[in-house]
Amino acid sequence: MTKPVVVMKFGGTSVATEEGRFALAQRIKKVQSEDKLPVVVVSAMGRKGMPYATDTLLGLVQDFPQSERENDALASVGEIISSIVVAGGLRARGIDALALTGPDCGIYATDTAQNAVITEIHTHKILGILRDGGVPIVCGFQAISQDSGAIVTLGRGGSDTTACALGVSLNAEAVEIYSDVDGVMTADPRIVKDARVVGTIRADELYQMAQMGSKIVHTPAAELALKSGVALYVKNTYTEHEGTCVVDMASYRPGAVATAVVHTHDVSRFIVNLATAEGCSNHLKNQTAIYNALAENCISLDMFTPADSKLLFTVASSSTKRAEKCLADLGFSYRLSTQLSKVTLIGAGMHGVVGVIAKISTSLLSENIDIYQVTDSNTTISVLVASVDCDRAVAALHSTFNLGATHA
Repeated sequence: MTKPVVVMKFGGTSVATEEGRFALAQRIKKVQSEDKLPVVVVSAMGRKGMPYATDTLLGLVQDFPQSERENDALASVGEIISSIVVAGGLRARGIDALALTGPDCGIYATDTAQNAVITEIHTHKILGILRDGGVPIVCGFQAISQDSGAIVTLGRGGSDTTACALGVSLNAEAVEIYSDVDGVMTADPRIVKDARVVGTIRADELYQMAQMGSKIVHTPAAELALKSGVALYVKNTYTEHEGTCVVDMASYRPGAVATAVVHTHDVSRFIVNLATAEGCSNHLKNQTAIYNALAENCISLDMFTPADSKLLFTVASSSTKRAEKCLADLGFSYRLSTQLSKVTLIGAGMHGVVGVIAKISTSLLSENIDIYQVTDSNTTISVLVASVDCDRAVAALHSTFNLGATHA
């Protein structure tokens, strides 16, 4: 293509109302006025309770015996409805638009119901529409199984991943993700009133935010942005706010230790006594047996810490019963704590800085918040706290690290 391509993804709140679809059309016209080619990706219309939202559609069969394959097909309907409504509205406004499903666009993925991974994209149909002066309106969240040929979905938030994958395949100038918030925030604004939009964020920080509980961008989309270097922007459909620019790791050094604080609820913690397994006193062998059993039962392990004859780890609350059965089957005794939350401070600027964990501990101590466990990486420090203390912990760290201020 001689003109630059811009992939524009619009979330459910942007396509659910006439106001949102009008704003979407204005965004597309602006890109066209800059002599660029828009490729639009859409989510299902609205949120749970609205008639065509994904959760509403799945609710139609929630009381029936479940078929993962049928659920994928049903879940994908919301995006099909959205793409057709958006395309029709654009044509009514003088924009030559055409609705396309994921399979129409040659988006292939693994045969993994409800959590498929894109493997390849054949872009010839999209490129043909662009050459003819049209605007492709692509159903996000959906693909065709490379093995079975059935429709599969990419997991909640998967339209972001569709957009980023198309951006890479089309060698787009930029991928723009639009929703009803101004950009990536320093914290959940429902908890922290002075949370602000982060103007520039490194791709590794965005990825960690997605991994640690932020819902602003789908985790695989953030991972694609990190690995591919595609130019990614997070913006508000309804305002002229500049939003958040996501940059690669080499081109930007944050001006502060921390960038954001995120949280996730519904965490359970196990403290396993490794010495209780009959016939085996090898602690590493016992740890390995636990890791393998959890993996075989598709239980994701988090915040795991071996400590002499103990093994500490967390799982999502939804996996607690299955994890208990695994440990019981292996003959281990354990102590279980539930109703916990993980609060994570994120910042590429913290690597190598002395005293960050001391500052976190002091901040939470001043609020009488107990820390049950700590894990860290080069760009994150996570603390495990009681869920009743989560909001106060987020607010305390946001204040302590001055995240509400604009840093140079």
